[in-house]
Amino acid sequence: MASSSSILLLLLAAFAAGANAATFTVTNNCGFTVWPAATPVGGGRQLNPGGTWTFGVPAGTSSGRVWGRTGCSFNGNSGHCATGDCAGALSCTLSGQPPMTLAEFTIGGAMDSYDISVIDGFNVGMAFSCSTGVGLVCRDSGCPDAYHQPNDRKTHTCSANSNYQVTFCP
Repeated sequence: MASSSSILLLLLAAFAAGANAATFTVTNNCGFTVWPAATPVGGGRQLNPGGTWTFGVPAGTSSGRVWGRTGCSFNGNSGHCATGDCAGALSCTLSGQPPMTLAEFTIGGAMDSYDISVIDGFNVGMAFSCSTGVGLVCRDSGCPDAYHQPNDRKTHTCSANSNYQVTFCP
């Protein structure tokens, strides 16, 4: 018979394994620095050309967003960006200010959903894909893979617990 400490360890391991349902890898293929941000996971950082940033997103995350900020200057954790600024914070907890190309997602249930949106304007080219779904590419403000108005039907689905890739300047 298993001891109560063994059962507790198994439960903790199962919880830790399910804590992040999706892994996002953000890559900067631009010839300039991009400052990606992510909400509601509360993130942001400097991403030099060729750099990558990987972070986990928990199951049950709805209305998540990833976007690239450009023309940024930070002193510690505060500063300003020419596009996509989120109240001067390096690590965003609020959505950015237009213009900004958005990778949008909901993680949870049997299927995740994802899309690219230029409703809030276009500021940097983006590719967005999941490991089991269609790859979306948006190189300019007229890209056919993106939402251009709220009633567009551009949402895609993929299997739950997928890995996602966001690439700037695809």
